[in-house]
Amino acid sequence: MSIERPWLSSYPQGVPAEINVDEFPSIVSVLDNAIEKYRDRPAFSNFGKTLTYAEIDRLSSEFASYLLNVMKLKKGDRVALMMPNVLQYPIAIFGALRAGLTVVNTNPLYTPRELKHQLEDSGASVLVVLENVAHTAAEVVAGTQVKQVIVTSIGELLGFPKGPIVNFMVKYVKKLVPEFSIPGAINFRQALELGRGKPLPSVTLRSDDIAFLQYTGGTTGVAKGAMLTHRNLVANMQQASAWIGTNAKPGEEIIITALPLYHIFALTANCLVFMKFGGLNHMITNPRDMPGFVKELKSVRFTAITGVNTLFNALLNTPGFDTIDFSSLHLTLGGGMAVQRAVAERWKKATGCTLVEAYGLTETSPAACMNPLDIKAFNGAIGLPISSTDACIKDDDGRMLPKGEVGELCLKGPQVMKG
Repeated sequence: MSIERPWLSSYPQGVPAEINVDEFPSIVSVLDNAIEKYRDRPAFSNFGKTLTYAEIDRLSSEFASYLLNVMKLKKGDRVALMMPNVLQYPIAIFGALRAGLTVVNTNPLYTPRELKHQLEDSGASVLVVLENVAHTAAEVVAGTQVKQVIVTSIGELLGFPKGPIVNFMVKYVKKLVPEFSIPGAINFRQALELGRGKPLPSVTLRSDDIAFLQYTGGTTGVAKGAMLTHRNLVANMQQASAWIGTNAKPGEEIIITALPLYHIFALTANCLVFMKFGGLNHMITNPRDMPGFVKELKSVRFTAITGVNTLFNALLNTPGFDTIDFSSLHLTLGGGMAVQRAVAERWKKATGCTLVEAYGLTETSPAACMNPLDIKAFNGAIGLPISSTDACIKDDDGRMLPKGEVGELCLKGPQVMKG
């Protein structure tokens, strides 16, 4: 059954009704294309340390080599990542994907029971965990399929002397690393060194291979892993790129990545989409430290930022926010929860940039609907179904409802999960 798409008449100029989902066969091919085009451009930065696309290429290849050559993992095996936004995160994501493996993003705030469920349910073979929460892993990892734990620290890739100073402050001054013991664990640098210099086995990726087991729905019982394929994520990158590409400058964008990469919103909208544009992801490790966050924002001429309502509200209420230079900011994207009108209006007044609301869910990789970026003021709506996406409202019996009725939102498109 075809669905009428009256919203197409309201599409921003230049945004296609359909995207080419087959332009790239996998996320890795999008990455390779970005590395070729933007090799010497900055890709990810954190605590003042910046990695170029060439460095991401080298380091992710070393990590992939470690997983295949040393750990002897096979295509489709699962690698769990339990970290906040640190430089190790994108290296681990792209390394695992290059090795043909499936990434299992894991919330560092999980309790031992939640972590045990996710490790058992996903069947993860390797766990990369930040030392701050390694005590949680230490409680449960022995009873799972995990063969190797890689423990990392916030400062591990920051270089000398910054890395050791950051680690000393975190561990001994702020005392944020509880005692733990995980026999046989290695650190992230060791994993990279073990993979270095070894030829990377060729792995053929198909578009329907699972790229991420993205867990969601913990509010309705135990979290369930949505099977997101390379095709799902490539489609959503293409859809989002078509939507925001009309005012994005390839190779010049700087996006503030304060939302955690283990969440589908930042994973796709920040890490993947802006990687496709050759942009720089400026990663914030602890956005709850609002004075530190504002200080960080003052140090970079950012062009885009994503967030949730609570984050925008907290920034607006932090001293010094009104003195940030917003002259380069052209995209503020809100999602994950409803944005309050009062917050959106204060944001526009403070920054000069309209807070554009979008809607999605883990099962749609996540973008499904988005407001046109050229709207002049916040409208309280979730926007229009994006390219190649059908949407309708149905009642409890599955009948399509006319305009104005209340029912369940149904979505169809290449970004909808497998299974």
